[in-house]
Amino acid sequence: MTSDKQPPQESLDPTDWEAFSARLHSMLDAAIGKMRTASEGRVWTEPPEDLRAKFSLDGAPHSPDEVDSTLRYLLPYGVGNTHPRFLGWVHGSGTPANLAADMAAAAMNANTGGRNHGAIQVEREVIDWCRRLYSFPETTSGLIVSGTSMATIIGLKVARDSQLDFESRRGGVCGQKLVGYTSSEAHACIARAFDMLGLGSDALRRIPVTPDHIMDVSALKEMIAKDRAEGCTPFMIAGTCGSVNAGTIDDLDTLADISDTENLWFHVDGAFGALGILSDRLRPRLKGLERADSLAFDFHKWLHVNYDAGCILVRSGEAHLRSFSDRPDYLKSSERGLAAGSPWPVEFGPELSRGFRALKVWAHIAEHGEEKLGRLITRNCEQAAYLGELVQAAPDLELLLPVSMQICCFRYVRAGLSDEALNTLNEDIVMQLQLQGIAAPSTTRISGRLAIRVNITNHRTQFSDLDLLVREIERIAADLTSD
Repeated sequence: MTSDKQPPQESLDPTDWEAFSARLHSMLDAAIGKMRTASEGRVWTEPPEDLRAKFSLDGAPHSPDEVDSTLRYLLPYGVGNTHPRFLGWVHGSGTPANLAADMAAAAMNANTGGRNHGAIQVEREVIDWCRRLYSFPETTSGLIVSGTSMATIIGLKVARDSQLDFESRRGGVCGQKLVGYTSSEAHACIARAFDMLGLGSDALRRIPVTPDHIMDVSALKEMIAKDRAEGCTPFMIAGTCGSVNAGTIDDLDTLADISDTENLWFHVDGAFGALGILSDRLRPRLKGLERADSLAFDFHKWLHVNYDAGCILVRSGEAHLRSFSDRPDYLKSSERGLAAGSPWPVEFGPELSRGFRALKVWAHIAEHGEEKLGRLITRNCEQAAYLGELVQAAPDLELLLPVSMQICCFRYVRAGLSDEALNTLNEDIVMQLQLQGIAAPSTTRISGRLAIRVNITNHRTQFSDLDLLVREIERIAADLTSD
C-alpha cells in the first residue's frame, strides 16, 4: 500500500489549532489572574478532601474542558509562597514574567542532557554569568540543576573522586575512611549527600558553632587533627552561606585558608545566601566565597525564579569532567552535526534527561537586571531587621537570636509559664496563623526553646505585613491564654 492510500495516523496534536489557541489563552488568563492576586486573601488554604478524587486517573480520556476545569480547581491550593506573608521555609515567590519563558521552553521541549542545540548554549551563558558574578576562574564548569540538594551531591562527588584520584569511579570507597566537616547548623542536604555517595552520614563531622551561630574554627582544626591521628582521611570542608535557623554566614575566608593549609576541598552551601553577593548590604560579608572549589545555590529562592532551578559551580572544570564523563557508543560525540557540541552537560552530572531550566533563569536576569534583584535582597534584610526591632519593642515577645540576614527567630513569652508550656504555646500560635490564613511562618528550636521563625525571601512582602504579623501573634496568644 502506498503512503497516499494509508489511513490518517493518530497524533497527540490538536485537530483544531485555532480552538487550541483559544483554550490556552483562557488558561493563561487564569494563571495571570492567580499571580495578579497573589497578595490577596489567605496565605495558605488546606486542600479539600475531594481534591485527590478530582485528579483520580481512570485511564479513560476526558474532554479538554474537563481537564482545564480541574486544573483551574487546583490553583488556590498551593503551598502559599507566592503570598507576601509566606514567611516560613526558604521559598522564593516567583514572578509572572517567568510564565513566558516556561511557555517557550515547553514549546521547544528540549532535552538539555546533550547534543548541539540552542538550549545548551543558553545554559552555558547562564553558567558563565554565575562564574563572573562569583569571580570564579575561566576554568570553572557548572550545571543548572533542580536545586541545592542535587548541586551538593555533584560538588561533593567531585571532591570525593578528586581525593581518590578518580579511582573511586570504578573501585568505590570501601576502606578509605574519608571524612568531611561542616557546622552543626548546616543544611541536612550535606549529610544526605554523604549517605548517597557511599561515605555514610557518620563520616560528616558536625562542628559546633560559636554564640554567633557560625562554625567554630578552633573546634574544626582540633577535629581535623584528631581524625588524622586516628587514621581517617579528611577530604573536604563545607561552609554555610546562610544557615537554615538563623541566616548566618560562616567565616568563609578562614575556612578557605584552613582548606588550603590542610589540602582539603572547600565546598560552600549557598542555597539562598550566595546570591546575597548582588546586595550592597551583604556583599562585604561574603569574602572568601570566591575561593570555593564548589558552590551550590538556588535561583528559585532569593532570585525568585519559578521552581525549580539550582546551580553547581566547580572551580576545576577538568576535575568536574573526570568525575562524571562517560560516553558510551550511543552517545558518541562528533565534530559536526547534532552530536557535536562536546562536552555535553551529561558529562558534568548524573542526568542525561534534563529540562530546559536555564531559559527562565536567563529571562529573569535579562528582564530585571542585577541591580534591581540586589535591591530586593537588601530590602528583605531590612525587613527582617525591622521585625527584630518590633519584637524587641514588644514586652511579650523575646528575640532568640540577633538578626543576621533575612531570618528573625523569636517567641511569645508570658510570666508564669514554663519553657515547655511556652514551647507549646508558640507552636499553637504558628499553627493558628497558618490555619487562619493570616501568615505562614515556621518553627525551629534555638537552645531548646521553640522559636517562631520568620524568613523573608519574598519580593512582595511589605513592612506593613510585619506590623500585621506582630499584631496577630499577640491577638492569637491572648485568645489561647484567656481563662
